[in-house]
Amino acid sequence: MDQLIQLIAIAAIPVLFAITLHEAAHGYVARHFGDMTAYQQGRISLNPMRHIDPVGTILLPLLTLAVGGILFGWAKPVPVNFGALRRPKQDMLWVALAGPASNLFMALCWGLIAKLAWMFPGSYFAEPLMEMAQIGIKINVVLMVLNLLPMPPLDGGRIAVSLLPHRQAYQLSRIEPYGMFILIGLAITPVLGWILTPPVMLMLKFINFIF
Repeated sequence: MDQLIQLIAIAAIPVLFAITLHEAAHGYVARHFGDMTAYQQGRISLNPMRHIDPVGTILLPLLTLAVGGILFGWAKPVPVNFGALRRPKQDMLWVALAGPASNLFMALCWGLIAKLAWMFPGSYFAEPLMEMAQIGIKINVVLMVLNLLPMPPLDGGRIAVSLLPHRQAYQLSRIEPYGMFILIGLAITPVLGWILTPPVMLMLKFINFIF
């Protein structure tokens, strides 16, 4: 129990940052392209309380920490009115890409922090900082890969809708009301792990190679 509490304390900061910055990035880029919805609702914020979803941000990460497996979760989606974008179909690409891009940036930042902790092993904070950095790298890589799956309402689905011709984009967008149920179904079976593990491991090796 003490080890679990210690793990939760170390994981809290990277998990909250990963999910919070992901959602804030969507809102910031949407505002840049003309949609003020997230800004008006106060969702372009680094305050985690504005983005926390009780299940996706707290319960699910805690369960995955406790039982093992791939650590992931989600926050309350930032509201985006794609019709308010200056070029809805084209700008949707950049709004959707902002979330995974923020996770890649954070994974690289945590990689740098891990490198610094490794360089100063005698420091009092070196070991917990290394553990925190490793969790930060993993959660951000998993969130990036997960969100790039080409299934609405995931970011990868919206990227695909933006890039596909209108007819195929419309057909793919019709999946959106059922997308989360499909994702949950995959998550409670080994299938999601089979899909995510190869690209996640490849990205982890890439970050390890850089640092």
